[in-house]
Amino acid sequence: MAEVTLRDVARAAGCSVATVSRVLAGTRPVGAETARAVREAADRLDYRPNEVARALRSRSTGTVGLVLPQITNPFFPSLVRELEHVLHAEGRAVLLADCDDDPETEAARIGALLGRRVDALLLIPVDERRSREAVAAAAAQVPLVLLDRGCGPGVADSVAVDNAAGMALVLEHLAATGRRRPCFLGAAGTASAAAERRAAYAAGVAALDPSAPERAVLGDFSVEWGRAAVDRIWPARPDAVVCANDLIAAGALQRLRQLGADVPGEVAVTGFDDVPLAGLADPALTTVRQPVAELAAEAARLLTRRPATATAPVPGPRRPVRTVRLAPELVVRASSAPGGVRGEPCATS
Repeated sequence: MAEVTLRDVARAAGCSVATVSRVLAGTRPVGAETARAVREAADRLDYRPNEVARALRSRSTGTVGLVLPQITNPFFPSLVRELEHVLHAEGRAVLLADCDDDPETEAARIGALLGRRVDALLLIPVDERRSREAVAAAAAQVPLVLLDRGCGPGVADSVAVDNAAGMALVLEHLAATGRRRPCFLGAAGTASAAAERRAAYAAGVAALDPSAPERAVLGDFSVEWGRAAVDRIWPARPDAVVCANDLIAAGALQRLRQLGADVPGEVAVTGFDDVPLAGLADPALTTVRQPVAELAAEAARLLTRRPATATAPVPGPRRPVRTVRLAPELVVRASSAPGGVRGEPCATS
């Protein structure tokens, strides 16, 4: 079947090709009767715009590139889903790239997306320092928003949860339930979320126990590290294990059960992110919930507010960057419930 063209729609609607183009693109006002006739003709003929031709005319592809550190982290698919929904509602498509936690691969993926003429970029950087050069160069070419993690001040617009506030909620909860000997299982490196969470733990936990900041071991954001870390800290018998994300916490829970520890009677366990597995863990995991839908909506808003610019002579955005921090929520479940009570999730903030 031959492709339906603007000329076919114009013939069916009894008007010019230019009028059809204006109606379907919404670029100029057209009389109500004419606009209705054009839309009815387009629907009747099942007209589909040629996006390639439209992109050539407008120099806009209607696409947003999204670069992730590693899609296997279950927090990221939830975020991708929300981003796709909000961008689709704006008429934009998403091109997804996974860089396998490697800054060099990340830089290559950014370059490939720019080569495909994406209109904007959303990026969760691998490393605060090592990702900075590629991010700054890209931000000089297209609107760019950093999600969940940052690349230092002044590089690009960013939106993330308030990690310090989330960790404070965890520590307040543990103190209220009588925990006094916590330890921290975190991630090494300079990904900003990892650094902010471990710094917030160290800053706030001394009120529970002056020696607690020293009880911290660092690895990566994985179930495997959570299991291995427990073997390192369990001889000291902490009464709470504060984990930098839910994957670490899931591994810690698994290993503690293998060692015969009573969770939460003997030791509480908390996570961060509230990925789907948190509610499925045994016992269900107390964790900090990130407002994923708000993160996506705010990222899209920041992209819209930063207009596209020509390539700058020096890498870096031309306008002052904006930093947005969203409030987290503590979801209390059985892994830290006082007295070992195992009930329905209870959210506090």
